[in-house]
Amino acid sequence: MQYLPILHSHFYSARFAVLLACTFLLPSSLIHAQFATIQNDRFWYTNDGKPINSQGGGIFRFANATGEEKYYWYGVHYAEADSFRNNPTNTFNQCTFEAVTCYSSTDLVHWNFEANVLSKSEVLKDGRNTWVGRLGVAYLPETQQYAMLVQHGSEVLIAVSKQPTGPFTWHRKINMQSMIGTSNTGDQTVFTDENTGKSFLVYSYGKGRNKIYVSEIGVVNGQVGLLDCTKVFEGESREGNCMFQYNGRYYMAASNIYGWDASYAYYLMANDIRGPYTPVNNMQVMKGCEFDYAHVSQTGFFVSIHGSKQTSILYCGDRWANFAGNGLGYNQWVPLSFEDSVPIFHSLHAWDLNASTGVWKVNPLNNYALNPSFEADRKAIPSLVKPVQQQLTGWHSEVLQGNNISLDTSISPILNHANTTAERHMVTGERSLSMSDKTAFERKVYQTISSTYHVPLPNGRYTFSAMAKYSAGIEKLELFATSNQQTYRLPLHSHTETWHRVTLNNVLVKNGQADIGFYIKANALAYCHIDDVAFVQEK
Repeated sequence: MQYLPILHSHFYSARFAVLLACTFLLPSSLIHAQFATIQNDRFWYTNDGKPINSQGGGIFRFANATGEEKYYWYGVHYAEADSFRNNPTNTFNQCTFEAVTCYSSTDLVHWNFEANVLSKSEVLKDGRNTWVGRLGVAYLPETQQYAMLVQHGSEVLIAVSKQPTGPFTWHRKINMQSMIGTSNTGDQTVFTDENTGKSFLVYSYGKGRNKIYVSEIGVVNGQVGLLDCTKVFEGESREGNCMFQYNGRYYMAASNIYGWDASYAYYLMANDIRGPYTPVNNMQVMKGCEFDYAHVSQTGFFVSIHGSKQTSILYCGDRWANFAGNGLGYNQWVPLSFEDSVPIFHSLHAWDLNASTGVWKVNPLNNYALNPSFEADRKAIPSLVKPVQQQLTGWHSEVLQGNNISLDTSISPILNHANTTAERHMVTGERSLSMSDKTAFERKVYQTISSTYHVPLPNGRYTFSAMAKYSAGIEKLELFATSNQQTYRLPLHSHTETWHRVTLNNVLVKNGQADIGFYIKANALAYCHIDDVAFVQEK
């Protein structure tokens, strides 16, 4: 019996449960030959129902001992991942290394736990408790070994194994000082060139992270190490450094240095892995990621799927929710598409992948709302702290009466609310929408959802819902949805300061576009908080 990655959510769908039950009835071989669902914004589990613990790693395709090729997913298991999964009301400020884990799959959706391939005792054999993370694995034909490169304190640890499933043992630590001027890397991943089979460490400068390098991984005098060092970028500080190949080009990707928080996904392109990358020293924001900061994630790694019908690129984002409190689920995976050579990011809550053909499609249960739990923004908004911004990411607040929204935070209303620990038992994450003011006010907050070439908003009927709590002193409060010049409204009456779900059914979408939002007219200091928005097509 196969278990799909069922995950915790504050608005778990009964329809999805039915689909899961139907999937469970299929033979394993039939499941893997068909589309399988990747559902973000929740925690993932293995085929036998065990939690997947894999952060800051990568996926590589290797042959096992019998010659069968599989995807092997390596990442770190932090103790705080278990704590947050069991009770996502607390955000942790420390990282306790437990192991590097390895999972295997043939379809990138159904995963089997292989082993803790790099143990705590092996990593800490020098007696120092230290940071361990950001890793990847390369196969070295010269020694017929698998080499894992992982940040270890202020240096890079190399561990080796005869099998992709470990165990990996301590080989050596390398100090990066002679190569880049700092002993450590800022962030790093391992990338294997599909054309040559050679593997590279992709990493940033250890201080400020304003430079990005690639170094070929190889063997010198019997020791695994780095053969060279090429600087491919110098400019704005970037982390989450990773790469992929598509249609003969190399793409260098990275995120902003926002700590554990989410950011735009940036990229450069080149015809050679060592560059030059263009635009020179000017990373571009990946189109489509700007409305929710790459589905509330940092760039983690990419997977190239060479199917029988098409090649697809899978963006695998790290959501450090255990350390940032910014939602549910640690792994946010979405497909990319391309307009000529330009990558397009698709922020999807639920989508289907056939790893055999490489074809993907939007799942009918997809939540089309962007930044639906208001977790993309790491600070109170408006914010004078990087990133400087006046509006919530993906949402527009329009003042009809009251104080204007501005960077003068002594006057401007604050657009998001910091959820308390008690509230996080009811809603997702540290942030929610806030509609309030120091004076009598009237405001609407909305976003426009539109079809794109690769992700249409299908015509049909939708349900628009949200978690809400609101005070006395409100003259008028409603949810609204508008499509094809028709507006649907759900008035909210009888103030309640307890979180509850409000639902507007039967919203008819036509011409592939809809506005969804909230309207309020209220006295000074009255408030409405909104969280966990969903806009899902009805069956």
